[in-house]
Amino acid sequence: MVIAAAHTAARHGNGPASSVELAGRAARACLSQAQVSPSSVGVLINVGVYRESNTFEPALAALVQKEVGINLDYIADPAPAAGFSFDLMNGACGVLNAVQLAQSLLDTGSAERVLITAADVHPGGDARSDPDYPYADLAGAFLLQRSADPDAGFGPVSVYSGDGPSDTEGYLDTAAMGSDGRSRITVRRTEGHAARRSALAAARTAGYAREHGIDLERTLVIGPHAAQDTAVDGAGEPHTAAPILGYLQALAAPRPKDCDRLLMVAAGAGPSAACVAYRPEGW
Repeated sequence: MVIAAAHTAARHGNGPASSVELAGRAARACLSQAQVSPSSVGVLINVGVYRESNTFEPALAALVQKEVGINLDYIADPAPAAGFSFDLMNGACGVLNAVQLAQSLLDTGSAERVLITAADVHPGGDARSDPDYPYADLAGAFLLQRSADPDAGFGPVSVYSGDGPSDTEGYLDTAAMGSDGRSRITVRRTEGHAARRSALAAARTAGYAREHGIDLERTLVIGPHAAQDTAVDGAGEPHTAAPILGYLQALAAPRPKDCDRLLMVAAGAGPSAACVAYRPEGW
């Protein structure tokens, strides 16, 4: 399974941001890059966490599917096909969890293509207006499909649990939300959370490399800070879309000498981490 296309979409203008609109823009850009129609996508997995107006129902994946126009009418569509979409919520590790599910779907022939979308938006619609909210209004998308290249694609996804309590919590404080509850969220991070997240990611990266015989000297590691050291649109760091942004930044940069694969690493609340090796086609 390979990444046929990858894109991100950031907020633009001064109006409120929408996680559905941002995810839809990133997804449509992927389909355009890959030159395939929406009806060619069999499954859409949405992994975003934070949403405008704190929307929880219906599943945002269904709204993103409608936004992109994926198999809205499998009888009347010019290329009749059934489409399926669902939400998967596991914070910063969500994209890699979705990659793991996509591998199973493609391996069993349940789908020809899987589209992963990740989008986080401040409940009030503008992360720039809330200096205490840590995440950017940002979306990303991966379009995944089978490859005929036996040397390309993803390795196994490994998911790990860390020790100790969660460093990050995001929740609705019902005692304090008042009449503004639809536009507010409480995010708590313990002191030193970034260092502990980095330590967990480093330990799991080394363990994954040992387990799967990966030479880290020939591997470009896309870690949890790869795309988070720079604020997006002047406000906040990427959250669930960080692996997608990190992947795009890695491809845009000069390729290190003798590098023959990527290793994507995510770490977040739980504490938890996920790792997966990836070799693009042609490497």
